[in-house]
Amino acid sequence: MDLHLHTPASSDYQEPKVTWLDILRRAETRGLDIIGIADHNTVDGYRTLRAELDELQLLERLNRLRPDEKKRLDDYRRLLAKILVLPGFEFTATFGFHIIGLFDPATLVRDLEHILLNLNVPSSQLDLGSSTVGATADVLTAYRLIDEAGGIVIAAHANSSNGVAMRGFNFGGQTKIAYTQDPHLHALEVTDLEHKSRRTTAAFFDGSKSEYPRRMHCIQGSDSHRLRGDGKNVKNLGLGDRATEVMLEEVTFAALRRLFLGDDFSATRPARAAADETFDDVQAARLLGPGPAQSFHPVLSFRGGKLNPVLADVCAFANTGGGVVYIGASGDARHAPAGLAQAASALAKLQKEISAKITPALNVTIDKQETRGKVVLRVVVPRGDETPYAVDGNQIFLRRVTETTLAVRDEIVQLITRGRRSLTATLPPVDTGAPVADQPAAQPRRSRSRRSRSGARAHAAVAPRSTPAPERPPESVVAGGPLPRTGVEIVASENRKGKLYHTVRDLRNGNVVKNVTRSSARHLWRYAILQLETAAPDEAAIEWRGDAALIGTQHIGAISRYDFAQRNPGGMRLFYGVTDDGLPDEWKALVSASEV
Repeated sequence: MDLHLHTPASSDYQEPKVTWLDILRRAETRGLDIIGIADHNTVDGYRTLRAELDELQLLERLNRLRPDEKKRLDDYRRLLAKILVLPGFEFTATFGFHIIGLFDPATLVRDLEHILLNLNVPSSQLDLGSSTVGATADVLTAYRLIDEAGGIVIAAHANSSNGVAMRGFNFGGQTKIAYTQDPHLHALEVTDLEHKSRRTTAAFFDGSKSEYPRRMHCIQGSDSHRLRGDGKNVKNLGLGDRATEVMLEEVTFAALRRLFLGDDFSATRPARAAADETFDDVQAARLLGPGPAQSFHPVLSFRGGKLNPVLADVCAFANTGGGVVYIGASGDARHAPAGLAQAASALAKLQKEISAKITPALNVTIDKQETRGKVVLRVVVPRGDETPYAVDGNQIFLRRVTETTLAVRDEIVQLITRGRRSLTATLPPVDTGAPVADQPAAQPRRSRSRRSRSGARAHAAVAPRSTPAPERPPESVVAGGPLPRTGVEIVASENRKGKLYHTVRDLRNGNVVKNVTRSSARHLWRYAILQLETAAPDEAAIEWRGDAALIGTQHIGAISRYDFAQRNPGGMRLFYGVTDDGLPDEWKALVSASEV
């Protein structure tokens, strides 16, 4: 598949006389099964295809087709039966970041244009195909609107120009996390998928970093603005010059979207020409070595405890982000793989052992792979929905970068909580008659302040006053409404022998970390803790707008960061370092009001 193609509808397309049949024929020649149409901020190219087909079919029904028109219609039918064409666009978000949205072929053109209008693309520019369309929606809003409309959301050329990974920027760490970890984002399109270095974009977003805990699907696309590559410029690619192979049960939009929403990261790889049989999946994995989502076992024995490390890895991957276990080859690509002599028998026994010893039941996929003339087993482990998973009923494992270890108490508690959330999500809602908040309520905290030995003041939430809240102005923030999507919240603070320990919620990904101190925190977390310890706001002195207030602003170059307070029944909540792209509309009104 090549999910990033332009047509003459893009203003910077280099061959304006190219037709849709030219595009489809070239896709057929390149062996593509799926193509994604991603013209700049327009669906005019796809509309042209639909209009031409509709006209030819109308002429056929009226029995008015000329021979050349009949041939064109026959070619269209043959090619469209062979190639799945996904309509979409390449949207230019705030600050110039590019986002691809692809949709089911049954989607109406007018519905796609409606999405672009909701993304603030001016109606006067919907047909221009320009990559510059003025002030549009921010990146996170674009992710959400495309996803909620049923589309596939891909960050275009994420590691290069106009990419959300922000390569080459010496600022924007918080923004980069938000832009690459948002749950509405389905995949990163990268330009270094075939590189063997451990510093590739895919290796960076492998889920091993605490700031980037979500492993991302990484694919490649040509971003072609011409049919064939430019011989004078190797970076000016043609259609299908940089494609991705994907393993699907069926060639449909629904199957592709399910893959991107799932945790099987072994189902995509760089595409190779049909005549090239040298690509080796296992060897490619071995070149990367053991990591947070893959492990290697040279041998497999059902006696002498050799099976236990394999089961431990399967359990660990299910409890974390999913992964792949290779059996019959080491993680050192310099050494020849050992292989398995009785691979078919081993596969059946391993499936039985996993079913018998790992609880709750876990649906893994085991298959045979060939590498360097040897046969190895590959176990694809999904991210489990019923955590914690255990071996022999009581051994709970987690994957830590390149090692599998037993979980400690607090980690087991988090796994149990995650499993309960997943279970709750599958149950029908219970009508209690009470309103349901969009976000978790803050943990109750005592209404008092403490001083550390250095004199720093630790803030705790102030209990709600009994006087009624003032009447809320229009577009004001209300308790229980949407919260900022970027920044940090200090959930609770505790003084232990003069040293302050904080519980921190990272609003970019929802992760809650306990026992954070000023000395152990970095960057934004440290800023939030310093603000809290040295300048905690007094609730009575705050000028409230509804249930929230802007309490501080910081400008770093072109980036602005805001500190907010919000009062809730459980006490006052504080949010530090919120950026513009993480502000719901109600919170933006607070910023606007402060600038008047």
